[in-house]
Amino acid sequence: MSLVAAALLLLQSGAGLSGRDRSELRVGLDTLYGGAFPAAAAYFAALAARDSADPAPVIFEAGAYIWWAAALQSDAYEAHRIDSLLAVAIVRAASQPPSPTREFWLATALGYRARQRDVEGHSWGAAKDGKAMRNAYRRVLQVDSGCVDCYLGLGVYEYGLARAGGLARFVAKLVGLGSGSAALGISYLRRASRDGDLARVEATWVLAATCGAWPSAIPPIPCSSGSSRRPPAPRPERGRSPWRPCHAGVTAKPL
Repeated sequence: MSLVAAALLLLQSGAGLSGRDRSELRVGLDTLYGGAFPAAAAYFAALAARDSADPAPVIFEAGAYIWWAAALQSDAYEAHRIDSLLAVAIVRAASQPPSPTREFWLATALGYRARQRDVEGHSWGAAKDGKAMRNAYRRVLQVDSGCVDCYLGLGVYEYGLARAGGLARFVAKLVGLGSGSAALGISYLRRASRDGDLARVEATWVLAATCGAWPSAIPPIPCSSGSSRRPPAPRPERGRSPWRPCHAGVTAKPL
């Protein structure tokens, strides 16, 4: 298992962050979770074009292509486009004035890039991004403990490191990634799946991957329309999550 499997977060939002209650992002994520990956990618591209300083829609556009690639079971699908989008998103996020919101979006973009670098075989670069992601989310929570969506990335980080092999865990300690805790990671993921905002659906996917089974009881997810629904079960016809369980823990490969 890669040292940075825990950094492979996807599709998060700014729950608890001032100024991040954005209904337009929810509309796009509702489309994405419904399996309409091309429509979601086009929607977020249009949002990104409206504001050249906003990192959020660029991050989610990259996420739409990541899910699309997972549905096709092709890590190479639009890989260059994904890399380019994430580079733009990181620049946009890093250029924001210092604030918890800046740290959140920077962490989210770094987590996406960690996932991509791991898939592309760049484990060291992925490890660096994963560590930076973890530190940024921790800084957000120090200022705003209500940002529950941060616990998705932190939970996968903790779980993935704890489930790594002995040599991988030793190297992880040497480079400052820590040793991880599976129990803590699962508790973080459960919190995000129960109390998160837009991260709630993705946290449920990750829990299903780590447990190897779809949870029997999943809380309804508020949609942008104001109604509630349950997230789609991981069925091939709805697209495959970019997560799957394995004997060592979570990996970045499709289900």
